[in-house]
Amino acid sequence: MPLMLDEQQTMLRESVRDFLAQEAPVSHLRQLRDQRHADGLSLPLWRQFGYMGYAGTLLPESQGGLALGHADAAIIMEELGRHLTPSPFWSTAVLGVTALRAGNREAQQHVHLPGMGTGETVAALALEERAKHDPAGVSLQARRQGHHFLLDGTKTFVVNGHIADVLIVVARTGAATSGTDGLTLFLVDPKAPGVRIERSWMVDSHNAARVHFEQVSVAEEAVLGEVDQGWRVLEPVLLAGRAAVAAELVGLGDEVFNRTLGYLRERVQFGRRIGEFQALQHRAARVYAQLELARAAAMKAAWALDQQDAHRSLWVSVAKAKAGCAATLAVQEAVQMHGGMGVTEELDIGLFMKRARVLDETLGDHRFHAHQVALHHGY
Repeated sequence: MPLMLDEQQTMLRESVRDFLAQEAPVSHLRQLRDQRHADGLSLPLWRQFGYMGYAGTLLPESQGGLALGHADAAIIMEELGRHLTPSPFWSTAVLGVTALRAGNREAQQHVHLPGMGTGETVAALALEERAKHDPAGVSLQARRQGHHFLLDGTKTFVVNGHIADVLIVVARTGAATSGTDGLTLFLVDPKAPGVRIERSWMVDSHNAARVHFEQVSVAEEAVLGEVDQGWRVLEPVLLAGRAAVAAELVGLGDEVFNRTLGYLRERVQFGRRIGEFQALQHRAARVYAQLELARAAAMKAAWALDQQDAHRSLWVSVAKAKAGCAATLAVQEAVQMHGGMGVTEELDIGLFMKRARVLDETLGDHRFHAHQVALHHGY
């Protein structure tokens, strides 16, 4: 596979970068945070994503999309990371679209996909229930009652759950209390009786929610895929989401590294620019090397998804683990090289550091995915 962008992808990157630099730079996040914005993000900006075609990246042309792939979605995610832009792109255009396509129910796709492609609809995946990522540890129950199911339980860290138009809920319908067997995915209206949503301001000034389900009645037609066979739908969703987050981490790390290089070239101490000190040059070189490795891993993961490579789950875990470590290194070194200013409100470095921490945890941190790589190799 080529570890470089083709002409079309380069044009997409430049288009998204220019668009976000104009419409949603880091100052956009600061403004939303300082205003304690009701949504925590700009829904008009999300509709602009639809107008520009970005929201339909993974949608086929027959459904109004661009018919592109995960490699192209990764380009957009990288730029979102570079600008720290709060956006439903990941939860909707990546997770939501992938779930509906994997569920392969035409009626559901007809209802939800057009709005996702135009930026009119926001989707949110309700999966997590524990402090750490554990997709096999679902305990939220969905008990059959005639042609309906009753959902009882709580989901945490539901990204954009507070503004979602549709919730994709992972529930347990089988007899097992853990594992990937007996899972079922449901499309749930967040305004349905029995659904209670608590918004969470995360440390990185982005948004998630805790969603409570109390005897929530869901029709059988709301099942994504087949009852008790939810892992067949959830697995591709997780792979797509993890690969996308890896790309966002790469963009974040690259931006904070470039800002650090600029500071090394400007800051004068002892009559010399600090970038002339060999010790700092060595540290900067290490960050650069790690980010380039992470970029290659993220591109490999997206390519493997597009090609339906037999080892795509391995490549995605490699990318997520490497990107998490590289971005963490980049923000830590940025703080150190900026000195005490690195964590002040005046600079943006602290915002990048907090976002990197949240992204590393999202859908499994670097330790979780290092463990997955080890299991793949028989350890």
